[in-house]
Amino acid sequence: MKVSVLDYTGKDTGRQVELSDAVFAIEPNDHAVYLDVKQHLANRRQGTHKAKERAEIAGSTRKIKKQKGTGTARAGSIKSPVFRGGGRIFGPRPKDYSFKLNKNLKRLARKSALSLQAKESNIIVVEDFTFEAPNTKNFINVLKALELDNRKSLFVLGGSNNNVYLSSRNLKGSEVVTNSELNTYKLLNAGKVVLLEGAIADIEANLSK
Repeated sequence: MKVSVLDYTGKDTGRQVELSDAVFAIEPNDHAVYLDVKQHLANRRQGTHKAKERAEIAGSTRKIKKQKGTGTARAGSIKSPVFRGGGRIFGPRPKDYSFKLNKNLKRLARKSALSLQAKESNIIVVEDFTFEAPNTKNFINVLKALELDNRKSLFVLGGSNNNVYLSSRNLKGSEVVTNSELNTYKLLNAGKVVLLEGAIADIEANLSK
């Protein structure tokens, strides 16, 4: 698959780059994508939810009324869940929601996500660029030049580029990651995926193992 290479001003450089069919043109595996996205969202959950049960409620341990002769049900503790202010029955407890997936399945999911985006012509290749200093306005100009200012976009860098990353950090509709931070959820959550030239070789090497 050949894709034209643009510069950061949106102009065609006249060059094309070959994207590997083994990464960008496979038959997508929907179940692998589902599992990888499910794992990503599950791993993001804090799991710190907690409600107090009757043993954890502060209150008197005195029996609140005599056992018999009251005409109502027997009751031994003011901390009982049936009373206002009592403990909660089967309340939430801290829990780890994360789970593991094998590496081959996660690679298949990422390749499926890239193939889906490529099939819908949502992948743009841009030659490597940088800024002299972090500047959000410069990054907004890049988005406008690529006609991405009104779309969710994911920029994938070949390596760490602090100036580009910091320039994009205040923008909700755009995210900048390195090729090592790429995951299925981010790929599918983006309307357009912008691959910098220097990232392509590493992406293909990582996913072709």
